[in-house]
Amino acid sequence: MSRELKDLSLKVVEGGLSRRDFMGRAAALGVAAPLASQLLSGTAMANPQRGGHFIIGNQGGSSTDSLDPAAWASQVPLNFGRNWGETLVYTDPNDGSAQPLLAESWEASSDAKTWSFKIRKGVTFHNGKEMTIDDVVASLKRHSDESSESGALGIMKTVGSNFRADGDNLLVELDAGNADLPFLLSDYHLVIQPNGGVDEPGAGIGTGPYKIEVNEPGVRHVATRIDGHWNDGNVGWYDSVEVLVINDTTARVAALTSGKCHVINRVDPKTVDLLKRAPNLSINNISGRGHYVFISHIDTAPFDNNDLRLALKYAVNREELVDKILRGYGSVGNDFPINGAYALFPEEIPQREFDLDKAAFHYKESGHDGSPIVLRTSNAAFGGAEDAAVLFQQTCNTAGIPLQVKREPQDGYWSNVWNVQPFSVSYWGGRPTQDQMYSVAYYSSADWNDTRWKVPAFDKMLLEARAELDLTRRKEIYTDMGLMLRDEGGLILPMFNDFIDASVNKVQGQLTDPAGGMSNGFIGLRTWFA
Repeated sequence: MSRELKDLSLKVVEGGLSRRDFMGRAAALGVAAPLASQLLSGTAMANPQRGGHFIIGNQGGSSTDSLDPAAWASQVPLNFGRNWGETLVYTDPNDGSAQPLLAESWEASSDAKTWSFKIRKGVTFHNGKEMTIDDVVASLKRHSDESSESGALGIMKTVGSNFRADGDNLLVELDAGNADLPFLLSDYHLVIQPNGGVDEPGAGIGTGPYKIEVNEPGVRHVATRIDGHWNDGNVGWYDSVEVLVINDTTARVAALTSGKCHVINRVDPKTVDLLKRAPNLSINNISGRGHYVFISHIDTAPFDNNDLRLALKYAVNREELVDKILRGYGSVGNDFPINGAYALFPEEIPQREFDLDKAAFHYKESGHDGSPIVLRTSNAAFGGAEDAAVLFQQTCNTAGIPLQVKREPQDGYWSNVWNVQPFSVSYWGGRPTQDQMYSVAYYSSADWNDTRWKVPAFDKMLLEARAELDLTRRKEIYTDMGLMLRDEGGLILPMFNDFIDASVNKVQGQLTDPAGGMSNGFIGLRTWFA
């Protein structure tokens, strides 16, 4: 690597050069973009600075949001929660591996059925209480309890509830082997709370580097850095972090360009080129597992008819949506929630093509009575969701499918529409492994089974794949699962999205993570002001 490029990377960290200009100079020097990004990230991570009030402009919040991690279902609770709450494990933003957080290390038996996690000592909750193994056990058990209505319940049902203390270690005994267990415990709902949060699940007391000062759901949230955090010197560089709820895309861009906030999420691809021209701003985008979807409840008429579901799937012009909605910042989907970002991706599954003749054929075969098929949409789901629904409506109508679009208010969309109404627009951020993605959203008893996909044969394959140590056989099972969901499920997945955030240039550090936008929610912990 040339000395010139290293000097340029330092100028970016110091605020004297934009990332865009740096990448352009790197290309001129013959350095590939991934290598240049790695150098820039490494330089930034080597020069952290303390201080300042960091403001995040966030889409994905509402007045119904809770501090209870079990209830987190959108970006604002997640992005704010990362600052004050910690899980046992997190995933590395560079290679996707499972890394220790509140668990210091772990070991598994040869059949991956028995796991021992060494729990970190010297960790203190924000109420002054020292974290113990009992808090860990109680936290995991609460999310395993159906009465908690936890977003992690689907995962925990597959893991079971056999958690117990073994001295200072957490012992987990599974009914069947699961090599992915550490990844499952990185789920953002599984924040360790005093006594598991049983007493006050929404108290907002955790072990993170920031503690909560202001909590105004649907408006703003503020947390301030604590003294003596167990991981001090590695995370949490700001004096305070504020999350502003700005659901409107135009207002969010205006907040960034006017200096009201330092970073925004969910940048509409239509505005990327405009923001790129601003000398003091940077676009931070990365491909990952996130996907934008139309979801139907297959237990509710008319979506209980697979011919109707196939008609809708063939009527989606995926290339058009990637081009017009994502502006190329993404890729086409294939009606199952897995893409090449996952290990053991089943590339053998044929891509479903846009075919109005097949759409019309299956619609006729469905015997539908011609009444309006109502798709509920809101830009709360993703930037451009309303436009995407209209484009889908146009192609459906061309095939003779009477799709009707109903726009819903952004506030309350995640509590009143998603997972409630039988046909709606949504998004998923993806999960670290195929097992986790399927467990959260497609296992029969999962709380977030938002297509009502409850198929015993699918559940059986999921459990078989989880315990299968032969990777060739495991991939075969995942291929069969993907095909079944693609051809019979209620999921219409037209596109995988890039995560696109934007920030002012003085924000430095780990800005992107393929696991999710806003550095997978950790942006308040992994960045600082130059």
